[in-house]
Amino acid sequence: MPQLIFFCGHAGTGKTTLAKRALLELRRRTGASLCLLDKDTLYGDYSSAVMGVLTGDPNDRDSPPYLQHLRDPEYHGLLNTARENLALGTSCIVVGPLSREVRAHRLADPAWLGVGKDVRVHVVWVQLGEDEARRRIAARANPNDAWKLAHWDAYRTRLFQPEPTAYPELRLFDNTTPTDADFERLLVDFGAPAIRA
Repeated sequence: MPQLIFFCGHAGTGKTTLAKRALLELRRRTGASLCLLDKDTLYGDYSSAVMGVLTGDPNDRDSPPYLQHLRDPEYHGLLNTARENLALGTSCIVVGPLSREVRAHRLADPAWLGVGKDVRVHVVWVQLGEDEARRRIAARANPNDAWKLAHWDAYRTRLFQPEPTAYPELRLFDNTTPTDADFERLLVDFGAPAIRA
């Protein structure tokens, strides 16, 4: 049974690092074929080219023009690529903020996702305190973060922290100081055999 595993959350929370670690460990324990689909990897160069034309800033990933013209098409392409892999029996780990979709409970809707009933869907929301996320964003010095750092007060209005009772479909993962036990519980949720002490 193929799996569709989302690692969602705001910038700087460590989604990609956590997703890569999970993929390697799932593959080691289960032998499953897994595909990593990271939005920034798939669309980073394309977005740079388009935003360079639209705004003169190829590193812009957060301004109103980006959100209006590129955000949704990038996500549509990301999910279409996941669907193609799932139809071939390859499980997918998808990495991206997807905050609008999470807020609207869309990732818990198989009809909206366009996946078959045989696909097991998991949605991990990776969270981190705002101050720590901002510190990590600044420390990684990615040019694509320049807009959000320069316009933090505007950017922070989009930050969304789901309440567990309102979003039971989410697996909340606090990435501040995660333990090996926290990571192990995540893997078991995905069907990996537990490591016995």
